Amino acid sequence: MFARITLALLWILTAWASIFGDYKFGLDTLNDAGISGRVADLLIYAGAGLDLMIGLWLLTGRLALWCYRVQILTVVSYTLLLSWMAPQFWLHPFGPLSKNFPIIALVFICHQVENTQQQAHNNYS
Repeated sequence: MFARITLALLWILTAWASIFGDYKFGLDTLNDAGISGRVADLLIYAGAGLDLMIGLWLLTGRLALWCYRVQILTVVSYTLLLSWMAPQFWLHPFGPLSKNFPIIALVFICHQVENTQQQAHNNYS
């Protein structure tokens, strides 16, 4: 439960930071990749919306296995996109891409725990 809430906060705070934090940083990153104007704005808001949705979904605890799968797909997708758009992030001292490995590991562990609990519940029902 603690891991799920921690992950929810990560997603929600990331959504907030994308819009209300350093919005210009996101625009600059997209501009450097050749994406600008309304398309860049749309991508930032869409990414923030997806992050917020995942965070809120985690807080509900509903369809948790699917939520964990969506998280892994999203983190892998973000990692691949940023690796293409801003490969220098791999060497950034704050590790915006390298941190994705332990995040994926935690999400996978949460998935496995939830799956085990659901199977045990089904076996006793």
